[in-house]
Amino acid sequence: MTDGRTEPPLTGGERETLRGYLDWHRATLAVKCAGLSDDDLRRTSMPPSTLSLLGLVRHMAEVERSWFRRVVDGQDVPLVWSADRDFQVAYDAAHADVAEAFAAWEGEIGHARRIEGAAPSLDVTGTDRDGTAYSLRLVLLHVIQEYARHNGHADLLREGIDGVTGV
Repeated sequence: MTDGRTEPPLTGGERETLRGYLDWHRATLAVKCAGLSDDDLRRTSMPPSTLSLLGLVRHMAEVERSWFRRVVDGQDVPLVWSADRDFQVAYDAAHADVAEAFAAWEGEIGHARRIEGAAPSLDVTGTDRDGTAYSLRLVLLHVIQEYARHNGHADLLREGIDGVTGV
């Protein structure tokens, strides 16, 4: 592909396929943000919503951090943008630093890849703060669906900014 994304495998094992789809969705969000100015990345969809492409990047940094570092790896780390565990804070990117947001997102993806890669199987479990156990398999599926949903939002946001459409 000319946009730098690698297609997920059409054949292969479960883990390879899950990893491939997650990486494809990560790259899709990056493609949706590519070539835009800082102001464009901060542009919101419609009042009263604060949803923007930059807000989606910030939110996905929180998602990656929460599911991989906090749940799977058991790290006691706060959210990136909220000490009160308020995931909504990340969406409001009106005054956010673009470089900081992308660095945080890319950093959390790096942590997630390391944690997933070190796990001996998809059956590895971690727990959330309430003690609910989640397998790595479920975490991968959940994060894929988060990206899939928000990449749909990103499609609409990007089209509203400059008319660009498509995957």
